[in-house]
Amino acid sequence: MQAFAYANPATVQEAVALLSAKWGETDVLAGGTDLISLMKENLHTPTRVVNIKNIKELEGIRKTAAGIRIGALVTMDELATNADVKAAAQSLSDAAAAIASPQIRHMGTVGGDLCQRPRCWYYRQGFGLFAMKDGKSLIPGGANQYHAIFGGGPAYFVSASSLGPALVALGATVKLVSAKGPRQVPAASFFVVPPDETSREIALHPDEILTEILIPAGAVLSATYEVRQKEALDWPLATASVVLHMRGNVVASAKIVMGHVAPKPWDSPEAAQAIAGKTITAETAEAAGKAAVSGAQPLSQNAYKVALARVAVKRALLEAAKQKA
Repeated sequence: MQAFAYANPATVQEAVALLSAKWGETDVLAGGTDLISLMKENLHTPTRVVNIKNIKELEGIRKTAAGIRIGALVTMDELATNADVKAAAQSLSDAAAAIASPQIRHMGTVGGDLCQRPRCWYYRQGFGLFAMKDGKSLIPGGANQYHAIFGGGPAYFVSASSLGPALVALGATVKLVSAKGPRQVPAASFFVVPPDETSREIALHPDEILTEILIPAGAVLSATYEVRQKEALDWPLATASVVLHMRGNVVASAKIVMGHVAPKPWDSPEAAQAIAGKTITAETAEAAGKAAVSGAQPLSQNAYKVALARVAVKRALLEAAKQKA
């Protein structure tokens, strides 16, 4: 780890004044569960680290007329156990609770989860976001069993955010603040496929801090279902977050978003259309799962993810439907 200056601001305005205009110069420290490892591996070599853990305005979960406001410093454990979140956004609570490590749940923050870097081993070993060598990607012919089945490259890493699919499905908004002021970004636009190696996987600018998330008010059924190789200290192989707007016993509209299968949370309008105007049964949920993976493009070693994503969609739908009973 390289030497760096350390700043400990007390307000958001103090914090953003310490940030830089380009990536690589300054990093923001919250829970530190990802940043510290990046710095130890010299993948991030900031000259200044800005600790935001003492900024009180970034804490807490608050229910308002507009919805539920979740501060960036809320831990995953707080999110998983909060009664208001469970009542209005069960899928988000599910996603946070599924993180198997108690240590990470108690240290990791909501903002950190959204802003963490890819877990792709090519990236973590210094080959860059696209893992290019001699003008060609190493991934299609390499060890790609945990990589993307959607998107078609050149980015084959999968979005690491546990909360991203649920936030996109819920229509959440992310608040970003710089010295110039705040801006609101839909969660669906916050996660991006970077156009080149020097860009990031999120819409955050280097001079901004993610300060809060807003889950819009509204009665919905929702659930998240994750498939893992093992329960303890493991990353999901595929996930699905679903949100259902019901009209009686039938689906008026739906949002179905898969995770860990693409460089960003992967929305499937095909799956949503497959259940529109129907009741949720094992058969209609199975049809939605098949529709969700109809456009998958698996690599040489990850075709198994297609089946896992299909099952995740089916089971998430069935879990959400149970809330109606």
